[in-house]
Amino acid sequence: MKRSLTLSLLLLAVLLAVGCAPAQPGQLVKVSLPVGYIPNIQFAPLYVAVEKGYYKAQGLDVSIDYSMESDNVALVGADKLKFAMVSGEQVLLGRAKELPVVYVMAWYNQFPVGLTALADQNIAKPADLKGKQIGIPGLYGASYIGARALLMAGGLSEQDVQFDAIGYTQVEAITTGRENAAVVYIANEPIQLAAAGKQVTTLRVSDYMSLVSNGIVTNEQTLKQNPELVKKMVSATLHGINDTIANPEEAYTISLKYVENLAKADSAVQKQVLEASIGMWKMPKPGYSDPQSWENMQKVLLEMGLLKSPVDLSKAFSNNYLP
Repeated sequence: MKRSLTLSLLLLAVLLAVGCAPAQPGQLVKVSLPVGYIPNIQFAPLYVAVEKGYYKAQGLDVSIDYSMESDNVALVGADKLKFAMVSGEQVLLGRAKELPVVYVMAWYNQFPVGLTALADQNIAKPADLKGKQIGIPGLYGASYIGARALLMAGGLSEQDVQFDAIGYTQVEAITTGRENAAVVYIANEPIQLAAAGKQVTTLRVSDYMSLVSNGIVTNEQTLKQNPELVKKMVSATLHGINDTIANPEEAYTISLKYVENLAKADSAVQKQVLEASIGMWKMPKPGYSDPQSWENMQKVLLEMGLLKSPVDLSKAFSNNYLP
């Protein structure tokens, strides 16, 4: 009986060892990359990097996951995921909860959030938001941080406006007059509204404050045990970005395979969205994360009360894994 139990335990140990074994030479390392949003032309560089084999050339088999980013930060922190695409404030909020997440590559060169309204709402500056009813995807994530940053720029607090959680229905909410304004991604909804013949004004967060944009995060364990994996992931992703900037028509064609109903959408509008995104991908140092933006982001979170005390910013991000 004891011998049988011993053999069973040995067999279990062998099976566990095989299951945890790293990829063999010549095998691709499987990577799931959550991006925190639905399939969209704004992820064209990822589709390009997958389709043209830039990830595979680095030994990676990358699949794109569209789950929500707050869960992804926790999963990366627990080393259940190696990477995720998240907004900068999620990194600081995660580290405040002792999640060892580290931001290693900036996706955009500026914070991509803004607030859009029809021109007849007369919202020309942040102070004009006082008393307005504002649609927002939810009181979380980059949209919420961006909205609060705009209120701060106008000397306002959340009590001076009415936030309505409307999901991703900003275009409808604005055109129907259900909301006075809506928090948007500046490369998306303002373009859709203009294409529909609407005259709009957009307040860009980046015009008032430099904050940390979306980017790729990993965890301290991965950085310590497999820094080359991180460098390969960052390098291939930046390759996809650079290729998209250089060949937008090809990137759009590739995206048709990955974005459901893109072929049925207004191609002129979607190509404008891609063009606007390209403007935010261009940066003097691709992937570089600005230390001052992290200081500003922490200040906003502290003033909002989302952070109770400062975190060590030197451990929250790194530019050491850029090509």
